[in-house]
Amino acid sequence: MSSIFIVLFGLVGFSFGWFVYSKFIAEKIYRLDPNYETPAHRFEDGVDYVPTNKFVLWGSHFTAVAGAAPIVGPAIAVYWGWAPALLWVTLGSIFFAGVHDFGALWASNRHDAKSIGALSESIIGTRVRAVLMIIIFLLLVLVNAMFATIIADEMVIYPESVFPAWAAIPVAVAVGVLIRRKFNLLVISIVGVSILYFTIYIGSVMPLALPGDIFALGERGNWIILLYVYAGIASMLPVWLLLQPRDYINGAQLVVGLFVLYTAVLLTMPDVAAPMFNDVAADTPPLWPILFVTIACGACSGFHGIVSSGTSAKQLNNEKDARFVGYLGALGEGSLALITIVAVTGSLYAATAAGGWNELYPSITGGPSAGGFISGGALLISNGWGIPLAFAQTMLAVMVVLFAGTTMDAGLRLTRYIIQEWGSIYEIKPLKNNYISTFVAVGACLLLAFGVSNGNYPGDGGTLIWPVFGATNQILAGMTLIVISVYLIKLGRPARYLLAPMMFILVMAMWAGVWYVMDYISKGQWILVFIQVAVMASALFIILEAWSIISKLRREDSAAAGEGSAESTSE
Repeated sequence: MSSIFIVLFGLVGFSFGWFVYSKFIAEKIYRLDPNYETPAHRFEDGVDYVPTNKFVLWGSHFTAVAGAAPIVGPAIAVYWGWAPALLWVTLGSIFFAGVHDFGALWASNRHDAKSIGALSESIIGTRVRAVLMIIIFLLLVLVNAMFATIIADEMVIYPESVFPAWAAIPVAVAVGVLIRRKFNLLVISIVGVSILYFTIYIGSVMPLALPGDIFALGERGNWIILLYVYAGIASMLPVWLLLQPRDYINGAQLVVGLFVLYTAVLLTMPDVAAPMFNDVAADTPPLWPILFVTIACGACSGFHGIVSSGTSAKQLNNEKDARFVGYLGALGEGSLALITIVAVTGSLYAATAAGGWNELYPSITGGPSAGGFISGGALLISNGWGIPLAFAQTMLAVMVVLFAGTTMDAGLRLTRYIIQEWGSIYEIKPLKNNYISTFVAVGACLLLAFGVSNGNYPGDGGTLIWPVFGATNQILAGMTLIVISVYLIKLGRPARYLLAPMMFILVMAMWAGVWYVMDYISKGQWILVFIQVAVMASALFIILEAWSIISKLRREDSAAAGEGSAESTSE
């Protein structure tokens, strides 16, 4: 079967999501008000609260939520077959991720741009806020540790990506200054992206590596330390100076990359020789429910809710922009997951798996993962556009590294926000300080990265915690949907469009959590057992608290309806 059918299925679905479903949600459920004064204007400080052009904010939001997860997740999940991955990416983006990301951005905008954890206090209660903020903090530390290892791996495997990845920083600063000075956005975008692609060419002919064992931790461990130093500094800079323009220009670069990849599919129309449903090995985790936590970003992800409510809500210029930024950002990530499925199951498989699918994917953890996207996508681009294979590989490797890097930038900043919110809530003055809160955030991430190990190299804790991240991430997505649903019910609006995906994702995530706990116990991985059990217990507590609030609201509505009926009868 030609991969063009996979592309058409996904893109037609995404078109329905944008033009029909998201419009319905915006007008009938969230009821966006263009006259509502956003926190970006109310609290504008030039550092974190900055009213931002919706196109710039979309690029910033998109690259912050995307990271490498919509590449890694689908590249792993196709081991079960391409059909389950395709269905979850498409339907998940439309009915789960879109309303989740959009909703978190809207709800935060209506609550002074507080994080989803902090705003849960006014919606559900103080106890829920305390528990939910712990889950969010834990997830952010997991994300930062995981993405640091991904970047370090790619920089070692693809040294051609090192120069363009770091060169993107001064380019982003220049873009930020020019946008601040009101230069033409289109011209800035074209020039900025052109420079980035020129650095990719330089990288393809001038691979770089670290000059020595700087911290005596090996090449990957050294990169991890340097990445945290950079991310810590970046998280304290004004959002308009580095984070926002870096994310925006990377987003523009990705749009170009996606255009090249999708048109390459049209030009080559590779066959999907991989199985629709794979006859997996006996020790493979079950498709139900593990698929739904393996593909998180690219279908539904709790991390998106943190970004929506943590950074994007502080930059929302007009409430009407929430649909464009939140929902369309989710569809952009879905399109990245979709092309990953094509790259891995089409061109890569056809080129390398002469002995069958099981040669390329001997097990669910033995496949090419992000490397599959880079290799398969490069073959697709080279065959379709005639671009040299080395340049195409560097281009996609840089895309992965930059995505993961922008997520680290946002992740460290968000972790700082959580710590500072704790400082405000519990009146711990030192935690309100930018430097101290950043130091605590970086320290927590390093502790996890170097405190647990997968046995490969110092700092590889991120590779061990991927399953914990998947289940925890989806549990948080369910928690975010609960908070937004309760808010809608309090406003007297229908919440079923959020409650239905919430129940599905929570069942899958809790089921997967139980499966992983049993697996960790069998392997003696007690730290992971503790983290997973703690998250699941916290989630059950929040569910009970939310149900109590919903039941109370329903009783009040019933009582009010009864009083109204009695008054009508007496009249």
